[in-house]
Amino acid sequence: MLSDSEAAELLSFLTTDTRPDVKGHAAEYLLGVSGSRDGCRFLRTKPELLVALFALTSDPSIAIVKDCFLIFINLSADETLHKVLVSDVKVLPTCLKNLVDPEYFFADQICSMLSNLTRHVNTCRTVFQELQERGGLAPLVDLLCTEGYNKKAKFHYVGPLLSNLTQLPEARTYLMDKDRCVIQRLLPFTQFQDSVLRRGGVIGTLRNCCFDHAHHEWLLSDAVDILTFLLLPLAGPEELSEEENEGLPVDLQYLPEDKKREEDPDIRQMLLETLLLLTATKAGRQTLKRKNVYPIMREFHRWEKDAHVVVACEKLVQVLIGDEPEQGMENLMEVDIPPDVELKLKEADLKDQQELERREEEMKAEQSSQPEEKKPRVD
Repeated sequence: MLSDSEAAELLSFLTTDTRPDVKGHAAEYLLGVSGSRDGCRFLRTKPELLVALFALTSDPSIAIVKDCFLIFINLSADETLHKVLVSDVKVLPTCLKNLVDPEYFFADQICSMLSNLTRHVNTCRTVFQELQERGGLAPLVDLLCTEGYNKKAKFHYVGPLLSNLTQLPEARTYLMDKDRCVIQRLLPFTQFQDSVLRRGGVIGTLRNCCFDHAHHEWLLSDAVDILTFLLLPLAGPEELSEEENEGLPVDLQYLPEDKKREEDPDIRQMLLETLLLLTATKAGRQTLKRKNVYPIMREFHRWEKDAHVVVACEKLVQVLIGDEPEQGMENLMEVDIPPDVELKLKEADLKDQQELERREEEMKAEQSSQPEEKKPRVD
């Protein structure tokens, strides 16, 4: 790494008055340094370099600004630098101001930075507090939902950013304010095909919101209809009986033969986990049973090949076909688990994990035993 004298010399090049080629080479060098964990930790000890680099995000040269933002994206991925970036470099006020500028060229890079910074709860809370001083979460939702807000940005990383922010109860409270109709604006993105980032981020946001069981009845009501938007990505083209179709929400009835399921297994698992959270209350379980979720899950289970997703599906199915908990234990999120029962649950989880590993091995063996497709010879 750089010596103190070399770092000081490099710092002298990181000014707006320096020749573009010189400061460009300096920024490019530091981009390489930021590409390793050791490099990031070194830069943590040189906040004066970071302050100078952040000032260059306003440089006239697009290439220099791009390199500087890439440096800060790398640095923000390391939790140990979060305090330096927020407290010493003070990246948040400038970033949040530029983020909502419809003409700003590097809005996507800012989204990526903020997504990294909000992964960990302490910095997440700092970002949320700064947002509160600038209109709260409303501007972020507008960025995500307003097509063409900034023609230079796609804003896909706003999805993961919202997902990270909703680890905070106060962020979930805002999104589920019945008078704002915010969460309803997010629901269509559960099937947004242009970006797995945006789609996964929105579904992660919905999953986090479902941890607040007090809102389950409202989320499942016609005012929100979250169930339809969670089930559609899991539903396939299989033909169901007339009776099964009639019991489903209208948008899930008689799906076409070319209906495709969510292609990303991590997102499919998140969808199932969200549905499982909604079964934590008696009202939620009754709604999922009444809306005939089981046939969708039955066909999904037959189709699914990922072992982790299969296990998540089976947990949900067990609730859908199982008996109701005894009186006083209807809300599964409020049940106090006795130590002996907790021990049994841990043992059951261990068995589930072993079963999961066994299934994965079987699937690998099955795939390896399939004959390799012969490709035509090209002379």
